[in-house]
Amino acid sequence: MDISVSGRMLLVADRPGAYPTIGHALADAGDGTVVTIADGTYREVLELTGSRVTLAAANGAKVVIDGSGADQPVLHVDKGSLTLHGIEVRAGDAAAIAVDEAALIARGCTVTGGRGPAIGIRGSAAFEVTGCTITAAEQGVAVEGAGGLLEDTVIEDVTGDGIVVGMGADPVIRNCTVTGCRLRGIYVYQYGRPVIEGCEISRTGLEGIAVAHHSAPVLRHCSVHDTSGVGIAFASGCEGTVEACQVDNTAEPGVALAEGATPTVLADAGPAGATGRGGHELDELLAELDAMIGLPGVKAGVRALIDELQVNEWRRNAGLPVGAASHHLIFTGAPGTGKTTVARIYGRLLRALGVLPRGQFREVSRRDLVGQYIGHTVEKTAKLFEEALGGVLFIDEAYTLFRDGSSDGDFGQEAIDTLVKLMEDHRDEIAVIVAGYTGEMGKFLSANPGLASRFGKTIKFENYSPPELVGIIGRMVAAESYELEHKANDELMAYFGRIAAETNFGNARDARRLFEGMRQAQSQRLRKLGRIPAVDELRALHLADVRAAICG
Repeated sequence: MDISVSGRMLLVADRPGAYPTIGHALADAGDGTVVTIADGTYREVLELTGSRVTLAAANGAKVVIDGSGADQPVLHVDKGSLTLHGIEVRAGDAAAIAVDEAALIARGCTVTGGRGPAIGIRGSAAFEVTGCTITAAEQGVAVEGAGGLLEDTVIEDVTGDGIVVGMGADPVIRNCTVTGCRLRGIYVYQYGRPVIEGCEISRTGLEGIAVAHHSAPVLRHCSVHDTSGVGIAFASGCEGTVEACQVDNTAEPGVALAEGATPTVLADAGPAGATGRGGHELDELLAELDAMIGLPGVKAGVRALIDELQVNEWRRNAGLPVGAASHHLIFTGAPGTGKTTVARIYGRLLRALGVLPRGQFREVSRRDLVGQYIGHTVEKTAKLFEEALGGVLFIDEAYTLFRDGSSDGDFGQEAIDTLVKLMEDHRDEIAVIVAGYTGEMGKFLSANPGLASRFGKTIKFENYSPPELVGIIGRMVAAESYELEHKANDELMAYFGRIAAETNFGNARDARRLFEGMRQAQSQRLRKLGRIPAVDELRALHLADVRAAICG
């Protein structure tokens, strides 16, 4: 889902000519306004009614909307739409984000605290919550009646349920991690119809996934483990599908079906794809890797690793000796070259081969690993490492852990030393991937004498070429049901040729930013027509839209 906006561009910052608070900016905002917010903590609660607004952190800024002292939602949206990019929301005695009959998009946001759901969505409008972190709330995400997408989001340490889906809601919940819930990890009730796939649910006080009140979810390729209650429970009158899900270390039985529950339960994928799906899934994942634009060296490197692991498995089954193999990798290269995407696929490949039991993906950075006082770093690093066991721990910009010549007050070195020991102690239970710029990663590996030896291979991610970036733009255009004017390709090729040599070249990230600019330019152009555009006009991106995005 996406919501194109057109309108004013407002800035919130502590400088002349800018708005001092987000509330001041919203008071002047019209439909389609984009509010860019400078670094800082903004102690505000905001209510939006019937408007279409975007709140976005300025490039590189840490923006916190802090309503922790309030007894009302920090952000309350009634009808209209709200788009959030890179915002941290801190709640008090109410929800952090409450949405009623409005469209919500939240990308790369952090939501902390609150009574009730951290994000509560009610009504028929679709939503999209991707790449977010939700923690220390009473509930994580609650969806009533709405469809939409919850993807690549971590929900942890909540006092109630992690995700609640009810009142006929039918969202897609994909590749999410739900852990540390005192009640249920995911609760589906009152005719809920979600599709839940590729999710990991662990450390819950009750069931991992509970289905009640005539609901019929589709559960596919999920991992439920280390729960106090049963792994997956269906109450009487419930239907749905459980396909290739893994349930480990839960209360018995792993999957509980009450009398009158009639879900279709297909065979578990097993620790090594025992149903025969493993080989098919492996082929699908390798095809997904091959479908990525460019990256020939990366694809060859990953395939070589998979070939070696497959042959080792055959030798093991034949009773032949197998040498020790490290699953830990180093990814080097500039931002926007697909490192995170390839790391996700790699984890799923290891699961398909039976090398790792779950294949879940956990992305962390320096701030997730490094504490603020002696002993805190070891605790934080060990906790995250433990949560990632059975899958991939991806440490982005890992070189920031090592600061040459830093004072004793910097605990990055402590995180590195802890990781070195844990990687050796659990070498067969996890794949640790560290990523960053090539030069800086060399310095990082010198931070501990045993660090470099823990990694089995280094895979280098080259910058995308201008033709590849034009191809990436083309995929974005097609995926969002747009059509790009053919003669715009030459303009794109020339643009990427110019910026590719710049120091801060962002590769696919720059392509994404340009595409967003093209859509915004199209929105502004269509709003000036004075009528509702035809479908062909809504789909068409013109050369003028490309030029406006480049100049903007």
